[in-house]
Amino acid sequence: MASSSPDDGTPRLVANEMPGDNAAPFTVSELSGRLKRLVEGEFGHVRLRGEISGYKRAASGHAYLCLKDEAAVIDGVMWKGQAAQLPFAPQDGIEVIATGRLTTYPGRSKYQIVIERMELAGEGALMALFEKLKAQLGAEGLFDSAAKKRLPFLPQVIGVVTSPTGAVIRDILHRLEDRCPTRVIVWPVQVQGPTAAGQIAAAVRGFDTIPESGPVPRPDLVIVARGGGSIEDLWAFNEEVVVRAIAACSIPIISAVGHETDTGLSDYAADLRAPTPTAAAELAVPVRADLIATLQQMASRMERCARRYHERGRERLDALVRLLPGRDRLLGPQRQRADEAGARLDLALERRVARARTELDRTAGALRPAALDHRLQAARDRLNRTGRLLDSLSPEGPLKRGYVRVDARPSGAVVSSAAEAKRAGALTLHFADGSVDARVERSGGKTYASPAPEQPSLL
Repeated sequence: MASSSPDDGTPRLVANEMPGDNAAPFTVSELSGRLKRLVEGEFGHVRLRGEISGYKRAASGHAYLCLKDEAAVIDGVMWKGQAAQLPFAPQDGIEVIATGRLTTYPGRSKYQIVIERMELAGEGALMALFEKLKAQLGAEGLFDSAAKKRLPFLPQVIGVVTSPTGAVIRDILHRLEDRCPTRVIVWPVQVQGPTAAGQIAAAVRGFDTIPESGPVPRPDLVIVARGGGSIEDLWAFNEEVVVRAIAACSIPIISAVGHETDTGLSDYAADLRAPTPTAAAELAVPVRADLIATLQQMASRMERCARRYHERGRERLDALVRLLPGRDRLLGPQRQRADEAGARLDLALERRVARARTELDRTAGALRPAALDHRLQAARDRLNRTGRLLDSLSPEGPLKRGYVRVDARPSGAVVSSAAEAKRAGALTLHFADGSVDARVERSGGKTYASPAPEQPSLL
């Protein structure tokens, strides 16, 4: 077992209190707690200048990053509430000034700064961020000239994204009224401050989502405008969310932010940049008076062209008329042929009449009275012979010579034998001067034709 001799630097297996020790050992938690209180008490409010490195935004909304310079690095954290209020989008490599407090993180034995506010370290850092965003978005094709849309010549509805209370909207409305009165729909937004970029992007997307036939008319053109100011004042129009919304909009957009010397990323993304909001109104619509004058000039030119065309046509017609032959010269051959045809027609008619007269004479000779009487007598003789033939063939002829025709009653069929007479029973006897009904009877083996009742008896 180790002795309780004074500490001579020799390693020992078990720690024992030595003479002169007047403090108990710290636990790790105790030391971490004392360090935390010491650091937070000494550095409860600090401002650090450094370059952002490893910036990331967690799903919870908290932001984590490092601040570094040439010789050292310190971790930093920004809670969700402060991160949402940042007036710019942090980028790696941008120099900033972070305001907050130092604290320790016992779980990993490190210290870090809890950032409450973060600002760009001067305009130089702001321009560096500007150039970095410009290069990044330009590489994605957001500024390509081939993607620019043509502005409508005479828009019926113009949407304006700007502050509703500034001088910008008044200047735009007055210039539109002077040039060509047009319907204007204003989407009010903040044009400066932490929430300005989100409102501007939402307004651009809102105009783009208006349906063609909805209750609110869809703009034919959108103007994104703001008055002049410092680069910090205009920074909302350089934010990535605004630039992407302008580039993705299907409606043509004019960007009019700041003065003529101010060029922001929204100007690069828009379909056309205007040096001022007033110039944007001038680019949006033509001058109505100029349009009317142009139309009148075009109408006069059209009238002159039509009149000149008519005059040239008349000149060509007159020239052609002079080249045409005279009426007698043009119609002379036709008149001669008509006269010759008339002469031939007269001759042909005379010949036709002569032939017709000859045929008439020949036909009239064939119809002389003697020849006609001869033909009539021959026809009478043929008719008499035919009449005598008919008389000889008539069934009534034999009756005149004493014969009788016997018919069965009531069918009227001719009876030509005794057997048929027996079968018929009732007969009709036809004489030359009349008919007599009779019936067939048998007596003593003989057959008799006795008269019907109330008729004379005939044997």
